[in-house]
Amino acid sequence: MQDRAQNRAQDRALVSDPAAGKITPMMVQYIEIKAANPDCLLFYRMGDFYEMFFEDAEVASRALGIVLTHRGKHFGRDIPMCGVPIHRADEYLARLIALGHRVAVCEQIEDPAEARKRGSQAVVRRDVARLVTPGTITEESLLEPARANYLLAITRVLRGGKSTFGLASVDISTGAFSVMEVESAALSAEIARIGAAEIVAPEALADDQDFARLVTDMGIPLSPVGRLLDDPAAAAQRLRDYFGLATLDGLGTLSPAETGAAALVVFYIERTQRGARPALSLPTLMRFDAHMEIDAATRANLELTQTLSGRRDGALLAAIDRTVTPGGGRLLAERLSGPLTDEAAIRRRLDAVAFLRDDRDLRSDLRDCLKAAPDLARPLSRLALQRSGPRDLAAIRDALRAAEAIAARLDTVAALPDDLKDAARKAASADPTIATRLADALATDLPLKTRDGDFVRVGFDSDLDALRRLRDDSRKVIAELQARYAALAEIKQLKLKHNNFLGFFIEVPQAHGEKLLKPPFNATFVHRQTMTDAMRFSTTELAEIESKMSSAADQALVREMGIFDALAAQILAAEGALKTVAEALAALDVAAALAEIAEAREWTRPEIDNSLDFTIEAGRHPVVEAALARDGKPFVANDCELSGKGDGPGLIAIITGPNMAGKSTYLRQNALIAMLAQMGSFVPAKRCRIGIVDRLFSRVGAADDLARGRSTFMVEMVETAAILNQAGERSLVILDEIGRGTATFDGLAIAWAVMEQLHAKNRSRALFATHFHELTHLAKQLSRVVNLTMRVADWKGDVVFLHEIVPGAADRSYGIQVAKLAGLPPAVVKRAQTLLADFEAGDRRKTVKPVADLPLFAAAPAAPSDVERALDDIDPDELSPREAQAALFKLKALREKDG
Repeated sequence: MQDRAQNRAQDRALVSDPAAGKITPMMVQYIEIKAANPDCLLFYRMGDFYEMFFEDAEVASRALGIVLTHRGKHFGRDIPMCGVPIHRADEYLARLIALGHRVAVCEQIEDPAEARKRGSQAVVRRDVARLVTPGTITEESLLEPARANYLLAITRVLRGGKSTFGLASVDISTGAFSVMEVESAALSAEIARIGAAEIVAPEALADDQDFARLVTDMGIPLSPVGRLLDDPAAAAQRLRDYFGLATLDGLGTLSPAETGAAALVVFYIERTQRGARPALSLPTLMRFDAHMEIDAATRANLELTQTLSGRRDGALLAAIDRTVTPGGGRLLAERLSGPLTDEAAIRRRLDAVAFLRDDRDLRSDLRDCLKAAPDLARPLSRLALQRSGPRDLAAIRDALRAAEAIAARLDTVAALPDDLKDAARKAASADPTIATRLADALATDLPLKTRDGDFVRVGFDSDLDALRRLRDDSRKVIAELQARYAALAEIKQLKLKHNNFLGFFIEVPQAHGEKLLKPPFNATFVHRQTMTDAMRFSTTELAEIESKMSSAADQALVREMGIFDALAAQILAAEGALKTVAEALAALDVAAALAEIAEAREWTRPEIDNSLDFTIEAGRHPVVEAALARDGKPFVANDCELSGKGDGPGLIAIITGPNMAGKSTYLRQNALIAMLAQMGSFVPAKRCRIGIVDRLFSRVGAADDLARGRSTFMVEMVETAAILNQAGERSLVILDEIGRGTATFDGLAIAWAVMEQLHAKNRSRALFATHFHELTHLAKQLSRVVNLTMRVADWKGDVVFLHEIVPGAADRSYGIQVAKLAGLPPAVVKRAQTLLADFEAGDRRKTVKPVADLPLFAAAPAAPSDVERALDDIDPDELSPREAQAALFKLKALREKDG
């Protein structure tokens, strides 16, 4: 650390006294630019490479696995250096961003030839064109098509001694922008719901240990911003300036926290984009209670968007995602992350899904059209940022064509439900001339970048066609011109020639040259040179053509770029309407996809109301069922009844049974069914009636947090505490094995007390899986507690899991049978059975042998005892009553003999 500080101090010294380090003017420039961007890796443009020096080079070399070299010396030490080629910059940027780095991209802002005019030692002017951070990327190659990329700004306002937080989330790649205000207790859940790629916060908040730990625990990069708009008036003015508004009244009533967060995110975007202006939508004001609150631990436990191992495959989102457009995939993930709590809004979504499920032809037609629709929102955003290419224009063209076809198809359908009717109206809202003009303008095969040229269709622009002919067919142009001049001069021997001195010229024999010096020919042909046997002429047209030919390629590209800019301007002028079309396509894609899966998997429409009911008949786990179906295996469906009596609070079900019997699957499936229902999806059940769940809590599975000194049991208790401190009677609570991480009686006492708290204080609907059979006695003491158990069969000493939930309590845990299934050595299983018998016998006598007295290492005899041999010889099914009696007497005698 001391060496790094010393290096930075020396770097700063070089800015004022370059000679002190004896480095080149170019390195002085590098150090100046790096000093202005100290928290970023600096991609410094040098020809066809982005170079990095000093500590940046060392960091990038390790992160990217590229060779670290040296260039020059710095205070007697070699200057570390590494670089990446321009054409592969996006690839390396993606890897650096994924590791949480921020990159300042420094470009050459003048032609090297201009720099040379200032002297041989002059340095090409460079400046940072943009800052690339995890939350501000827009390049298609750096983004996942079906995943949003949110930048989240958070500010804090103190009210009456309590902290209130403003949250402003922006997806620069699509322009989506929303703001909300939350209290401290809901902050974690909202951050988890948004799933930001980067969080921006004022330094004062970022330095708060609790806040920084919260963000770190979620694995989200945190970018502190030194400047904070404390004055609400200044924050409001920044928003008005950015959006060109005279007033913010049209956005709704924004609180100081919301205004501050919105201004902060706009400030950060302006700072990172360096003059480029993203096409942000006006901020949408959201209420935090408009969706089901789900904390980060619950999201992880339920594996909503990714599994605990970080994979998408195996998560709920992957299991239900049948969308066919990137926008639809992003919207589906958004809806799953924030199920609604508004009964009317949920019903509107369900109406749309039901309509498309029932009308298979309409659904098929819509999905066929949607499959031909590329992403619309992200190309539009890149266009606004001037980072787009011809293929983005083609994507916009094709998306608009698909929208036109969809609007026309929906126009043929009568009695559309409200959500589909709204989507049809939005799909038809764009100016149809945009798609037509793009279709006329764009060539069939398009390059990736505009500077590659040849993306405008032949015949679209006559001037461009002429320049291309000059560029590509100069020999043919000259031949045509020579033929025309020969006919005009009536001289068959006229030739068009070229040399480095005269350029292009007309040459005729001496005898014919005199003719061209006289009227009317001298008005066209201008004498240039007389030779011994020939005369040379030029024309104004020939001079112009020569000039055009010498720069035809450059002029053709400039012309194409001008056409691109004109097309872009027309598109951006209709930005609002195009975003509306993008929203419609995404909404239709989600509705059709959910209808598709509802029919394919025989899901049913849930009944949603504002009661406290919770009734699921023949429910199934959507992910497990899909996995079993791939192997041709059925899923055993189970009911769940947590509805209370009358208008009273819901029930708490205690679930007992062995491991591997399906308790955890049962717990999770009911939570997932509630989420699916409230996001507006059909559900895997025969019947489902759910009173709105406002908060979902899950404490399932075991994990530790060793980095923060937390054991598995400590993590379990922290998560349980959060549930007990927040859950209410509209909540759904899923608890699995509370108290198992500590001593038996401690754990039992904790689990018992948790149950009592849930019953008396929280009054939540809850599922509580446990191996503490003693807890089943609570059903006799607490009116809202019921017992459920996983049904199993015991076949010749082996446990058979039936995966069925039935009323009642398990008589034992079958732990040893499960251990046997897991492959424990037979000697260990047998020894465990012996010890269990001793423990249970001791329990019946109310005494247990001291552990030290148990013959833990007294392995079973090498040879079976006489009693064991006699038992092995007995087949109970073959014994008559008299033979059975004789066998018992024999065993008793052998037992007395063994003492």
